[in-house]
Amino acid sequence: MDFKLNAAGRGLQAKGCGCGRHQLNVNDYFSDLPDNTQACNLVEVQFKNTRKDYYINENGLELHKGDMVAVESNPGHDIGMVCMTGRLVELQLKKQSMRPGEQLKHIYRIARPADMERYEEAKAREHQTMIESRQIAKNLGLEMKIGDVEFQGDGQKAIFYYIADGRVDFRQLIKDLAAAFHVRIEMKQIGARQEAGRIGGFGPCGRELCCATWMRNFQSVGTGAARTQDLSLNPLKLAGQCAKLKCCMNYEVDQYMEAARKLPSREIVLQTADADYYYFKADILQGLVTYSTDRRIAANLEAITADRAREIIAMNREGKKPLKLNESEAVVAGPVENDLAAQSDLTRFDKKKKHKKKNNRPRAENGERRDQRPRGNRREKPQANQE
Repeated sequence: MDFKLNAAGRGLQAKGCGCGRHQLNVNDYFSDLPDNTQACNLVEVQFKNTRKDYYINENGLELHKGDMVAVESNPGHDIGMVCMTGRLVELQLKKQSMRPGEQLKHIYRIARPADMERYEEAKAREHQTMIESRQIAKNLGLEMKIGDVEFQGDGQKAIFYYIADGRVDFRQLIKDLAAAFHVRIEMKQIGARQEAGRIGGFGPCGRELCCATWMRNFQSVGTGAARTQDLSLNPLKLAGQCAKLKCCMNYEVDQYMEAARKLPSREIVLQTADADYYYFKADILQGLVTYSTDRRIAANLEAITADRAREIIAMNREGKKPLKLNESEAVVAGPVENDLAAQSDLTRFDKKKKHKKKNNRPRAENGERRDQRPRGNRREKPQANQE
């Protein structure tokens, strides 16, 4: 395996592996194959934020992951970073239902020092352009927020990313922006999730946001995912930094749904000899079900396993009832015996009562009883006067 100094200058990286500092970083695990680039001349190039595109390497350039290239654009050319080459790009095109060679632009050359200098000058203008464009939109009274500006590598075109709740008529805004910055204007609407990924941050798990590291396509998240996982429907806990439902709620839904199939139905009532038990809550992953004797409130809660619950359900269908809910063995409640003679031993009245022995005081050697009282409590008899 070939190694080279990574783009950040912080050590070596393997060929086809990124240094991890770029968003949507991928591992080109086909890069070590000897005929990887000869078998397919397609290249995936990454630009600012989450923008990626596919290009054709018709000039046969020797490209590697992390190389800066000049690619075809309309108008002029753009500067991007190679993130994938060879056969893996062809598989990505099939995944997106795109045919190789169809509607794909070309790669001109590896970026020259002059191209990189012009590229850095264009990037340096983005922040100030965003601040001025926000003021222009505010003066026009448009209900929108310009979140980011991306200049093309040659500085001839600028993409304005904006957020809006409804439809915005920005025809006059485009004219004012073109007159102020003298570039070709392109408006692109993004959602709250894309905005959070652009800004970045850390989630409650302590890791960097998924939308800011690897997630590119966002799937809709509903409250059904929270109900499946028995999560509290609290908007403050379920919402992410974008004020939408957290995308990570979709990660474990399939596992919870598979585990929930092993649990009994919530509508089934468990009948025992002492009371009827209603479903109260469940620990889906551990397979524990908690039942209550009251349908509405928590009363006499009992937690049993799903296997024990199904065992009781099978007994109830047969017309049998266990004595208790949480017994390990299924004991069927039979008729109660009312015969007093069978409940105890009949010979209990024939036994003689044991008399308690009297606790006699110990006697002295001469047969007299010893006085156990303290000496101070004794009463001394008055002696007669002897003449």
